Amino acid sequence: MGILVPITNLVVFEGAWDVLKHVWSSYLNRVFTVGQIKISVVSLVTGLIILVIALTLARSSSSLIERRLARRQHIDTGLRYTIARLIKYAVTIVGVLVALHQAFNLDLTSIAVIFTALSVGIGFGLQYIAADIASGFILLFERPIRVGDRITIGEDEGDVHSINLRTTTVYTNNRIAIIVPNSKLVSQRVINWSYGDPRARIAIPVSVADDCDVNRVTDTLVEAARGVDNVLETPEPNVQFLEFGNAALHFRLLVWSNAPRRHFQIRSDINFRIARLFAERGIKTPTPKQELLVRSVDHDHFEGDLLPSDPRRDPRHPDFEPDKSTTDPRR
Repeated sequence: MGILVPITNLVVFEGAWDVLKHVWSSYLNRVFTVGQIKISVVSLVTGLIILVIALTLARSSSSLIERRLARRQHIDTGLRYTIARLIKYAVTIVGVLVALHQAFNLDLTSIAVIFTALSVGIGFGLQYIAADIASGFILLFERPIRVGDRITIGEDEGDVHSINLRTTTVYTNNRIAIIVPNSKLVSQRVINWSYGDPRARIAIPVSVADDCDVNRVTDTLVEAARGVDNVLETPEPNVQFLEFGNAALHFRLLVWSNAPRRHFQIRSDINFRIARLFAERGIKTPTPKQELLVRSVDHDHFEGDLLPSDPRRDPRHPDFEPDKSTTDPRR
């Protein structure tokens, strides 16, 4: 009796094993051929697992590389971001190719055919997305715009937060996120305040009354610009006398700064100092003068307080007709 139990278990195990082998060979590992594509349940699951591992590895390797590069102070933030993104895209592309090969038994020639077919579809319906993706690679390789740069797009100005595969995220001073397609950053006019030399000149227009002393106004404006945070001492602040206006003299104060993100605050600080110094030194801002032109009226046109309702009642009119009600002698 004790010997029969192991024999029974062995028979059951062998039966289950035969069933598993049958399921494996007949269903799970059965190859279906469609053209040059060979697919099975096992290969499809294996390819999916490889894809998940590749995406996870791409994300973790990108973060690891970025943390390692952050320790090197001579590498700026934009370059670190570009290197990490390129590594992430490279690992992802390799993982996708390996997953396609494992799942569908495709070689490089077959993959090239598939991408050629996809490119035709892209050319007809997805050309804008393709342009954004190509522009994203241009931004990463050419680096005209980098993460952390201060840029102006139309009427919007902000800092570049991230450059993704299709779009770029820009945060304004109000912490409003602007999602910009990459193709617009490549094809349209964009001002990059941080590109190359970060120094930029700030122009502040100022108008004073026309009876103010020009030299005194110039010295006051220069003094107002000195000592303000983020204003460079070299080049020195400069004042330009622009023109004579309507009861006003128009000047422009020019200062330099290497802090693009602080331009609005710099302009505000200087304006506060100008207002205070003008009040202390008696320099007045212009008050526009308006002239009122009064035309005289010939009183001969009036009869009493009112003009005649009929021009022919005017004795100077060529068709003058006297009022018979006043000239008839019988009345």
